[in-house]
Amino acid sequence: MEKERNIFPIVNEALTMREAIDEAKRCLHCKVPQCRKGCPIGNNIPEFVRQLSKGNIGAAMHVINETSNLPAICGRVCPHEKQCQGSCVLGKKGKPIQIGRLESFIADFDTQMNLIGEDLPQKTRGRVAVIGSGPAGLTVAGDLARQGFSVTIFEGQEELGGVLMYGIPEYRLPKAIVRAEIKKIEALGVVFKPHCMVGRDNVTIDSIFADGYDAIFIGTGTALPQELSTPGVKLGGIGQSIYLLHQFSAYKEGAISRRHVPVNEGDRVGIIGCGNMAMDAARTSIRLGADVTVIYRKTKEEMPAIESEYNAAVSEGVKFLWKTQATEFIDNGKGYLKATKLAGPDGETTQEFDRIFLAVGSRPANRIVSTTNGIDVDEKGYVLTNDYPYGMTTRRGVFAGGDVVHRPQTVVLAMKAAKEVAQGIAQYVDAVRLLRHIDLQN
Repeated sequence: MEKERNIFPIVNEALTMREAIDEAKRCLHCKVPQCRKGCPIGNNIPEFVRQLSKGNIGAAMHVINETSNLPAICGRVCPHEKQCQGSCVLGKKGKPIQIGRLESFIADFDTQMNLIGEDLPQKTRGRVAVIGSGPAGLTVAGDLARQGFSVTIFEGQEELGGVLMYGIPEYRLPKAIVRAEIKKIEALGVVFKPHCMVGRDNVTIDSIFADGYDAIFIGTGTALPQELSTPGVKLGGIGQSIYLLHQFSAYKEGAISRRHVPVNEGDRVGIIGCGNMAMDAARTSIRLGADVTVIYRKTKEEMPAIESEYNAAVSEGVKFLWKTQATEFIDNGKGYLKATKLAGPDGETTQEFDRIFLAVGSRPANRIVSTTNGIDVDEKGYVLTNDYPYGMTTRRGVFAGGDVVHRPQTVVLAMKAAKEVAQGIAQYVDAVRLLRHIDLQN
């Protein structure tokens, strides 16, 4: 792993104070800031950049907190070139403001200096349970806690963070950053219940309501990977990319030994799919010393992965086969992968791989829906919700948002949806408690 540390450093190392302020000074403070229009959650980018340029980092953090609960994370993993940074007018000259790096600099400084936080209202407005601690769950919890709600997060894993902790590699999102952001959510008064799998462990939607909660938010994401029907897909040596990422993360944290990571140095690894998870799996395999090929059924122009992730993968040595599909996985005679038949632009070929990892999408688990009544889902298991109150499911008082509703998206798009649902929850709880008060008066 010395190779990984020396050749592949953390992506986007932090700016120095001088670098950050000099970069912030480049902002033109446009009358109609396109960067803010490009941000899915509407961050007031010109204002926090302006405060940073004046050295007012606490004020900059306050501006960010008005719209975002996870700036150190968004600053690192958002597809900035497609959103805020891609909309910056200075991009026409080839040098847009590095908005993501400025955002993460401010958030990191806030963490390192332990700046005095905002004044918070007492938690008297109502009780809300949040199931899942990924981007959607943390966003709902943070937004509602800031508005005076008492919030508890139920998380089945040992640590909170969901995909932020277990699905994004360390080189892109250091786990220390995730833990620091989660501590800030906790500082808002949010209570955490790890090792508590709703739908199991005798905890259900019904039991949570019985404990006195006014509303429940389901933000469990898409925990189950999609499968392929390709002949031979059940052979040993074929697995899911999310499993590789989870094991690699656990190894980096010291929780498991290197032998439990399913890639050995010198392995020939194939990745099927070309989204961001495929890029993460490919680049992680490179770091483990493998020879890596991404196999994608469409063209480069149609890939879901963001351009910067693809460019980084190419620079690190990942190879790509475009307009190519795996048609059969070949057995070595012992129930293990030997080779893969591929159908591509040049006809059918056979290529030997030691490992194949699938990155072809994911879908929701059904343990919550199956242990309660009244929550409708579509034919693929995604939870159905209403527009008013926004995000409420077909069961009264139960809300859902993020990937479990809108299908797998980016971190910031899950946050955008969650912020809208948080407002729906606030409106619902206020109305219910008001009606309850009126009934008591009568």
